[in-house]
Amino acid sequence: MSGKTAQIRNLALIGHGGCGKTSLAEALLFGAGATSRLGKVDDGSSILDYEPEEIKRKITISTAFHHYQWKKHTVYLADTPGDDNFLADTRAALHVADAAVVVIDAVDGVKVGTEKVWQTANHYALPRLIFINKMDRERADFEPVLKEAKDILEAPVVPLQIPIGKEAGFKGVVDLVAMKAMVAAGGKMEAGPIPDDLKDEVEQYRSDLLNFAAESDDALIEKFLEEGELTTEEIYRGLRIGTLKGAFVPVLCGATLSNLGPVLLLDAINNFLPAPEDRGPVKGQKPGSGEEVLLEMDPDGPLAAQVFKTVADPYAGRLSIFRIYSGTVASDSQFYNVTRSVAERYGQLFLPEGKGQKAVASAGPGAFAAVAKLKETVTGDTLATEAKPIVLPPLMASKPMVTLAVESKVRGEEDKVVASITKLIEEDPSLHLSRNTDTKEILLSGVGSVHIEATLEKLKRKFGAEAVLKPPKVPYRETIKGTTKVQGKYKRQSGGRGQFGDTWLELEPLPRGSGFEFVDKIVGGAIPRNFIPSVEKGIAEAKEEGALAGFPTVDFRVTLYDGSFHEVDSSDMAFKIAGSMGFKKGVLQANPTLLEPIMKMSITVPEANMGDIIGDLNGRRGRVLGMEAEGKNQVITAHVPMSEVLMYAPDLISKTGGRGTYEMEFDHYEETPPHLAEKIINDAKAAKEKE
Repeated sequence: MSGKTAQIRNLALIGHGGCGKTSLAEALLFGAGATSRLGKVDDGSSILDYEPEEIKRKITISTAFHHYQWKKHTVYLADTPGDDNFLADTRAALHVADAAVVVIDAVDGVKVGTEKVWQTANHYALPRLIFINKMDRERADFEPVLKEAKDILEAPVVPLQIPIGKEAGFKGVVDLVAMKAMVAAGGKMEAGPIPDDLKDEVEQYRSDLLNFAAESDDALIEKFLEEGELTTEEIYRGLRIGTLKGAFVPVLCGATLSNLGPVLLLDAINNFLPAPEDRGPVKGQKPGSGEEVLLEMDPDGPLAAQVFKTVADPYAGRLSIFRIYSGTVASDSQFYNVTRSVAERYGQLFLPEGKGQKAVASAGPGAFAAVAKLKETVTGDTLATEAKPIVLPPLMASKPMVTLAVESKVRGEEDKVVASITKLIEEDPSLHLSRNTDTKEILLSGVGSVHIEATLEKLKRKFGAEAVLKPPKVPYRETIKGTTKVQGKYKRQSGGRGQFGDTWLELEPLPRGSGFEFVDKIVGGAIPRNFIPSVEKGIAEAKEEGALAGFPTVDFRVTLYDGSFHEVDSSDMAFKIAGSMGFKKGVLQANPTLLEPIMKMSITVPEANMGDIIGDLNGRRGRVLGMEAEGKNQVITAHVPMSEVLMYAPDLISKTGGRGTYEMEFDHYEETPPHLAEKIINDAKAAKEKE
């Protein structure tokens, strides 16, 4: 391989929560000499898990970045979250990475989280390595995990190593390419002879490895069929070609906490994962025309970079982290934000190093670099030159599954809470903030409840704004089912000029979704024309707080057909009150009822869980509208009352083992069953009395 970026590597460490990605990243940095101590997640000394929320939970919440030099190669590393709540960050890192190292726990094996990140890596067609971690733990077993990777991930795996010893007796690996044992000795891995009891197993694995290596290249297969053997260099070449094509996935193993194996992974990253140019030209579009643009990953070419993460800092301002695809970015310069059609000046260029940053003069293709305090730029934007603009594909959207109401803990600080959450949304676009005008609540939506809780912890720590979470209120409506005629009369006499307004109203129901209609049928001057808008205004205001339980009243028509007035005492205010009084009285006579919002849900679940999910939806008063196959999954479409699915995510996760996902949106209103309506009305009245 020859090229200007041949010795650059760029990768994301991915895997399920708790598989040891961060510990592996720490071991790689330490092994390559990029850090002077081996940081550990469990004691809070990790360089990469540095946020208080991460230290408290002992999980990665936000992708962290670092880089190292190893045998003349520069490697840019992204340590991503494995927890479902924070997978949006992982997807963003995979969007810009050239490759992935998939970490699998030797005890737990392939879990749902592994499947999810594997599918995302498939989506981006990323070459990858598998590292089976925690080989020194009790119940750790290499063979079953290898089988799970083959069967569940459908990965054509090629072990490059097999373990020597099991569990507490794990002491090293057999390198199947070099055909030697690498055993721990004095804190290092030293080469030695292959143990006798492993020789048969080694021969079998070595034979498979040679077949895979040979089959990746026509010249190699020809030689292998003729001679039955390949040189070490040829094996490496064949394995590299096959890995880059995605024909197979090399597998390594080790134990990061005892630092057994990660150092061998440093070589595998150099040997088998792609340089930026191996991924081919980057594809984008010409702004405005949609015409495809191809750019070689060339440090001397026109600039193309994409912001895939933003870190909100109350002191340093926003830190924009971007991947450079083409061209070179230098300190104290400017680039053109193609997405927003604006030039952005910036100062120092950095390479992120966990919590800190290293100032650099310039960076080229493959680098994860950062600048501070860009005014307009947000996550997902493309940075280029105005002379040669390109728009890179957008980041994969992450759909919120949990919505909670947010209230300021301190009275009067509502604006501060909202403004601070807005800054955190710049950092994490998988959050969504909205206001329900009916319930007057601020709603925060996220991937899961842990995601939202961690956001509030960050809110307090970074911006000093405290908020509490509550289940959101259901925006019920009231309506009428019958027709009635009613008088609304307001008469007040208290010395001097009085107040007089008299209206006769007819109330009747309208089809669902019609709203409110006012009809003026006054004839013969029963009510002067100038007072009629006041009657309508009085009804319009009164309908916002319905007579049943205080919810807005909808889908009805009021006809003003008669009334009377007083030459002196009638006024706009009197007729407004009269209209309001007539409406309230009339609603109670016209068979009032409660309406509830019905959501349209699309629930994606494995076929095996379909029966459980449909049964559960029926139990939630849902109506299944249809089912459609999507790969191995089924997508169930249903109408379900909002009140039944406010906290649906945890139930879906438990019923599908974490494999189910859903989207929902408001669809329409329907009448609430009488036994439920009665309880809601009583609760609303009780709450009103407490105020």
